[in-house]
Amino acid sequence: MYRMNEELVKNADACYRLAEEKAADYFRVLYELVSQKTYVPALTKDFLSWKQNHIHHPSLLSFFNLGKGKPDSREYYNYIQWLDYTGKLGSYLERSISYIFMRDLGKPLDSTETMNRVRQAVDRIKNHLTTEREAKTGSFSMTGLYRWAQKEGVESTIIWLVEKLKTVSSNIPIGIDAEQAQRKLIKIIAGVLMQQVEEMSSEISTEERTQKLDKAIRLGLSYGLTYPYIDDLLDSDVLSTKEKNQYSDLIRTTLITGSVPLLGKWTGKNKELIRSIHSQLREAFEYIKVRQRPKFRSKFFEQAYVFFHSQEVDRVKDLSYGKYTNEELYIPIILKSSSSRLIARSVLSAPEDEGFDNRTFYYGIYNQLADDFADMFDDMKDGAVTPYTYYLTYHDKRSDLINPFELYWTVIYHLIHNVYHSDTKTSEVMLDRAINGLKRFKERIGTKKYNEVMKLFASGNLNFKRTIEKMVRKADDVDFFDKLLRDHIITILKSERKEQEEFLDTIKTVRHQINDILPIAIINDNTLVVEPIIDAANYSLKGDGKRLRPIVAWVMGVNEYGLKSSTIEPLLKSLEYMHTASLIFDDLPSQDNASIRRGRPTLHKMYNIAIAELTALFLTQKATEEQASLDQFDSKTVLKLIQYSAQMTAAMCKGQAMDLDSKGKPMTLDQLNLMCFNKTGIGFEASLIMPAILAQTNELEISALKKYAYHTGIAFQIKDDLLDVEGELFKLGKAIGKDAENKNSTFVSILGLEGARKAMWEHYCSAMEALQEVQLKTTFLKHLLNYIVNRDH
Repeated sequence: MYRMNEELVKNADACYRLAEEKAADYFRVLYELVSQKTYVPALTKDFLSWKQNHIHHPSLLSFFNLGKGKPDSREYYNYIQWLDYTGKLGSYLERSISYIFMRDLGKPLDSTETMNRVRQAVDRIKNHLTTEREAKTGSFSMTGLYRWAQKEGVESTIIWLVEKLKTVSSNIPIGIDAEQAQRKLIKIIAGVLMQQVEEMSSEISTEERTQKLDKAIRLGLSYGLTYPYIDDLLDSDVLSTKEKNQYSDLIRTTLITGSVPLLGKWTGKNKELIRSIHSQLREAFEYIKVRQRPKFRSKFFEQAYVFFHSQEVDRVKDLSYGKYTNEELYIPIILKSSSSRLIARSVLSAPEDEGFDNRTFYYGIYNQLADDFADMFDDMKDGAVTPYTYYLTYHDKRSDLINPFELYWTVIYHLIHNVYHSDTKTSEVMLDRAINGLKRFKERIGTKKYNEVMKLFASGNLNFKRTIEKMVRKADDVDFFDKLLRDHIITILKSERKEQEEFLDTIKTVRHQINDILPIAIINDNTLVVEPIIDAANYSLKGDGKRLRPIVAWVMGVNEYGLKSSTIEPLLKSLEYMHTASLIFDDLPSQDNASIRRGRPTLHKMYNIAIAELTALFLTQKATEEQASLDQFDSKTVLKLIQYSAQMTAAMCKGQAMDLDSKGKPMTLDQLNLMCFNKTGIGFEASLIMPAILAQTNELEISALKKYAYHTGIAFQIKDDLLDVEGELFKLGKAIGKDAENKNSTFVSILGLEGARKAMWEHYCSAMEALQEVQLKTTFLKHLLNYIVNRDH
């Protein structure tokens, strides 16, 4: 138990009681409205006006367009294209962006300024969605994100963010939905970023804009970490009850005292998980705290405490307890649903805005009731207490319980007519959203179950129930971009995880196969004859190599071009023989003078310099011999491959000669790029192009593959240079700091650490963009590139 000053505890409790009183006042207003069913005539009238724009009779044009039917609204690219083709994209984006301005930015839609901002955003997003690059690379790829960062001057921030997200992803334990946790974190970052953009004047300088965007992204991540690391963790079964109490106590102490206490002794099986999370949250908390303006700091802590405590009040509820009052069910929801978005603004130390605060406070419960309705069966399965699960459990025993679905419509009525003053645009957007939520719910659970739910939750007014059901059946044009994005992001995250698993499995399986075929047999039957060259070659080949080049060649040959694995075995061996030979030469005292390679002593250390030189030469000849044995392909094709291989070997030698000549001398970036491509990129290129030659691929595809190889090879070398400065010996399998010791020019020495990271991601983007020109699946190549830039060895 963390000790706290009693006065601080009293202040925190007083702050919560004050917020609770405000929420109780709001609940009393809603209770009176729902009791009187005030919403029924008002919303019925609203729907009569609304349906004119959403219930359409078939036209002659629609008959001719039957062949171009509406795609599934969850199919991101197809759906965007269909909206654009039918001329609906503009209105789709307008209602979507209008809704975001209401929900996330707390803006009134009856404001001319707000609607001008909405139209500007719509034009910008529409243009982006319909450009060729968006169609090819997408907004949610690292390439799309980094290209945006370059325009805004926040490349370093995005590189930092990617590293942080990678750490978070690796820390999400089994028992928490990883994709949903990451999606929520991304959503919070985007929300804080939107708040910052709205706060910035159009007159702001480019430098100041960059600084503010940088700060917003870092603050968004710092605040967003609370969702996977506090919210999701405490909602899951990962921690024991005792651990949850310990953890909640730590969070509460932090928010009350304004300081993160030391973790201290942790009792429970999740000690290492909590230690890592504690470290990350502490860093995030300190970042927020330091950047809070003093006069806003107390407000931020108050809102954060109200948010956390209201969640805790809800979290400990037990569905088996049948005596919760309506106030106990709804007041914590009002508090947590409003404070979460208030925090997104206060974390930026944005100036106070009474209109924003009030609108956000009243709006929050609408979102929460909509989300709880959509998730009611999952919540019921988990035993969670929400207004819907509690009503499902006790409606036939407790006549005093408020029907949450009726309250949902009451909140909509109250927002439209009492908060937003019967504004037509607000009514349009909110009714769009409500019907969209019901349509999605019906689609997800099926018509039969949906009808059962509607029968249970329907209001006592039969005409209003029929009105709603008619809208759900017949209304169109109620889809929203943020829902499309949500589905799209989840699909991407799940797909990426699956593809990465398949990529790693392919690497593991093919590496094992390649390791089996690499050893060189001793042909001489005379056991008295020693074969030191073959022994030395096998020693070098047996090291813990990544085998990336032959693995890539196998994937390209077998998976992409349909070649038989057995027929290209000689090619796979030749690539690894050539690569190993180049490493032996590279390690010699006359060159890099390395003592460790692939986690073991280098060849000249294990044997001697002469043997090392002869072994490297021997392996280059074995590589040519293997290529010449590709007897399942016509002779012209094999000759073309050998000629290409010889040219690549010559280029590699030139690259190594440049490297040797540059020792102790400064190099330009262009010189370094040329040298590194010849030394490293050529190997990647060969692993791509040689299978393509055997498959007799067209020149356009070969050109695109060469472009990919060029940028991938340089990205690989930049990562090596970064690891030479930042890596760990036991992970790298070779000595650290050799470049600095040998006074070699590197990307780090020329560009600095930050500049080198930017250069690596620039080459990453260029390589990814090159893949768009290749008429192949390229999933493996995408993940190969991800592996290269994210590896730690």
